[in-house]
Amino acid sequence: MLERIRIVLIGTSHPGNIGGTARAMHNMGLADLALVAPRCEPLTADTVSRASGADALVHAARTVETLEEAVADCTLVVGASARSRTLPWPMITPRALGERLPEELAAPGGRVALVFGREDSGLTNAELQRCHAHVHIPTNPDFSSLNLAAAVQVLAYECRLAWMEHGETPAASAEKDDAQPLASHEELEHYFTHLERTLIAIGFHDPAQPRQLMARLRRFTLRARPERMELNILRGILSNTEKLARPEQPSTGERASGEPGSD
Repeated sequence: MLERIRIVLIGTSHPGNIGGTARAMHNMGLADLALVAPRCEPLTADTVSRASGADALVHAARTVETLEEAVADCTLVVGASARSRTLPWPMITPRALGERLPEELAAPGGRVALVFGREDSGLTNAELQRCHAHVHIPTNPDFSSLNLAAAVQVLAYECRLAWMEHGETPAASAEKDDAQPLASHEELEHYFTHLERTLIAIGFHDPAQPRQLMARLRRFTLRARPERMELNILRGILSNTEKLARPEQPSTGERASGEPGSD
């Protein structure tokens, strides 16, 4: 279970925090680290010192430019943030996150990413909107800011508690023969691009006056946790809608494998 949990750090500016994160992960048995556009050299003497023997995780870490690249294969993406948002995102506690993991990771292709933002500004609204949920660590409201590595340690601890309680035993719901894989982050992003294009084509969405339409549709869809087959059906509907909206142009959508056809 633990090997399918990825820690993602966005825009980290202090190499010591990368080392501290590696130590926190290794303490709890996590090993998959991804760095998104770090604002510092990831591997320095400070990194090695703070890692206290866990610097192998930093050596093995994957460095990418965007959050989408870091979580493309994940079926559950959870963003850690202490800030409230204008458009509230589904929020869970660290303990609730841990309780959710066994069933999530027992599902076909299940993989989880825990995303942490910049030390000085955290996650942007756009980054959080690419997450299924927002996890908030309940700290002292008079002094709520946690060191990055400390925040990773809290969530990694909850992951380990869940693993110790459930081990490698699959959740009952995932043992069913008809269990279907959930849509990955990459597949969802393709869907959202297709959805926005179609809504513009039929005149329902005006990019010049978005009124948080796509953000709200993201929140709704991510909360629903669609399976890959369900997403294929939705994309088939969008493709046919595009054909009707622009009959003179061939649709750019493709019928996905397994998608029901029309009679």
